[in-house]
Amino acid sequence: MAASANAAASESIADRTVVITRELNAPVRIVFEAMSKPEHVIKWFGPVGWPLTKCDMDFRVGGKFSFAMTGPNGVQNTPFGGTYREIVPNQRIVYDNGFEIEGAGRMVHTITLEEKRDKTLLTFSTLFDTVAMRNEHVGMGFVVGVNSGFDQLNDLVDTMARSAGRKG
Repeated sequence: MAASANAAASESIADRTVVITRELNAPVRIVFEAMSKPEHVIKWFGPVGWPLTKCDMDFRVGGKFSFAMTGPNGVQNTPFGGTYREIVPNQRIVYDNGFEIEGAGRMVHTITLEEKRDKTLLTFSTLFDTVAMRNEHVGMGFVVGVNSGFDQLNDLVDTMARSAGRKG
């Protein structure tokens, strides 16, 4: 961890960050609900073909979560998780995250939600411990995987908004 902290101190935040922005077809309150309740998260989180098969969430500041995805081969991958650092309903979720193995690097995700008429502008910012960690995750398909999950989130919240009679 000390080496990681030293590397992070000499590397810019911008170089260690990935930002993904999406417009979702539902009001903020529905998007927040879909991101904060395990019965919804399990339906959209992760890339297509890699469903969450473990979804433990204590959604409150200081609460922990632990997720695991199962690949097309039917084998559940290494669990990952972290702690919710900040939650502002319908506006912002901040949490740390990493694989649940000794020495695994950490990242901090910040999700901001902004109401745009009957839609939501979602900004997902990930700060990695190091540039090398960022590059490794991007190389393994991090951006594609997150966007695949957000495609599924958009489908879910669109359905939820229609069911709630709030589709514009």
